[in-house]
Amino acid sequence: MGCLDCCIKCLGGVPYASLLATILCFSGVALFCGCGHVALSGTLSILENNFYRNLSDATILTDMIYLLQYVIYGIASFFFLYGIILLAEGFYTTSAVKELHGEFKTTICGRCISAMFVFLTYVLGVAWLGVFGFSSIPVFLFYNMWSTCVSMSSSSPANSSVCVDMRQYGIIPWDASPGVACGSDLQNMCNSNEFYLSYHLYIVACAGAGATVISMIHFLMILSANWAYLKDASQMHTYRDIKTKEEQELQELQSNSKQCLNSYS
Repeated sequence: MGCLDCCIKCLGGVPYASLLATILCFSGVALFCGCGHVALSGTLSILENNFYRNLSDATILTDMIYLLQYVIYGIASFFFLYGIILLAEGFYTTSAVKELHGEFKTTICGRCISAMFVFLTYVLGVAWLGVFGFSSIPVFLFYNMWSTCVSMSSSSPANSSVCVDMRQYGIIPWDASPGVACGSDLQNMCNSNEFYLSYHLYIVACAGAGATVISMIHFLMILSANWAYLKDASQMHTYRDIKTKEEQELQELQSNSKQCLNSYS
């Protein structure tokens, strides 16, 4: 029974809300970073094979894709560490842990750290909301291309009137050659594995960004509740300290009164 009670106490001290938010955050960031990295490489390959021949026409685009891939490495590393920190903060500030340690006393430094996490999580949540909106742009572009491919499959393969012009999206410059994929070239691109793989990877990456936004909102609610609990706990300990001090002063006064009575008698 002693071992069972210990296990029950340990399970009672687990911050399940923080654990769920951490798992959701790790899953969303992993999907966004992994799928986004591969999708960017596939997009670069599609553009090189179908929309421009001279590599100097897309030097800026290539550099931006490589830069985004390095940014993805940084995002994955940062949120892996940040998720662990928030989970550890949840272990030490949830009400379940403090109920196991009734003498737990908060400090001004601890409350400031909790408030800092609330502010930082709010900023990161807004930033991930922007990332989610940005990640929907390639999904929209690939959806338009996929719709063109569907209309292409319903017509003659040699129909050269159905085209995809990537220059109109601002992805490649207007002087890029050829800049447009039509007819059989467009059909070959539509039938390539790179096109469908990149399209579905962008969808999964967008879903991962959405899951990360949800996890940031979840973390924000948890941190706000924990901060409120720390504030209440601090006020309660202050009240207890004042009450204890008053009781001690009253006991000292009663003791002095008894001594005076005894000496008088």
